[in-house]
Amino acid sequence: MAAMTGPDPTPTLIACAHGTDNTQGRREIDTVRAQLQALRPGVEVLEAYVDVQEPDLVDVVASLPQGRTAVIVPLLLSVGYHVKVDIARAAAGRPGTVAALPLGPDPRLARLLQDRLDQASVSGADAVVLAAAGSSDACAAEDVADVRAVLAELRTGPVSTGFGAKATPSVRDAVAVARGAGCPAVALASYLLAPGYFHDQLAKAGADTISAPLLPHPTIADIALSRYDDAVERLRSAEVAGTTPCSRPCSARATSCVRDGAPVRA
Repeated sequence: MAAMTGPDPTPTLIACAHGTDNTQGRREIDTVRAQLQALRPGVEVLEAYVDVQEPDLVDVVASLPQGRTAVIVPLLLSVGYHVKVDIARAAAGRPGTVAALPLGPDPRLARLLQDRLDQASVSGADAVVLAAAGSSDACAAEDVADVRAVLAELRTGPVSTGFGAKATPSVRDAVAVARGAGCPAVALASYLLAPGYFHDQLAKAGADTISAPLLPHPTIADIALSRYDDAVERLRSAEVAGTTPCSRPCSARATSCVRDGAPVRA
């Protein structure tokens, strides 16, 4: 990337994850931050969380030096409360701070999911349920649907979606539907970043095979940097929020949109 110009050529990158009690999950997120720093040695990369772990995102943003620009990069796979409220408010509360989009949807995530299925020896003809954490936000389901559509293009067998919580169908119900449709083998594609509670619950859904979470893999850091770069351009251009209406199907059911820069109304 070409060198940026201006008073602050390298905005701080705040890598904001959900947080987890799972030791392996914590290590995986730590590795993503280390990869970000290695890929961009000239960028300050800070750690932050919206739940479970410290330092809390609000405290990290408050600790930034006056005049320092910053981009909060959600290490999250879709929009939802944490992106639309926690992260959006933290960014809006400090001048020179913007929130990037979450990691998903992105076709690179679908290709990584297929790699994980291959590693689990899942046949291309087997039924696959894309197992996501779930959210009550309409846009989150749309994000997952976008990834499912790309994954389906990479396979010959049927690909459906199931959620761990707050959305339907549940992962267990999605597996049952696939069985009822005559699919002899059903695999779960774990659409989760790292080991933790939701991945552990997949073992109870009745599938024949469960793929590993997305991490560890350098693709996650690559996508995070793409989100950072996009947000930096927005920060530098002083883009006016809400100038382009969101055309996604979920827009009619959503109270706010982070993809068109519209202000949060939560």
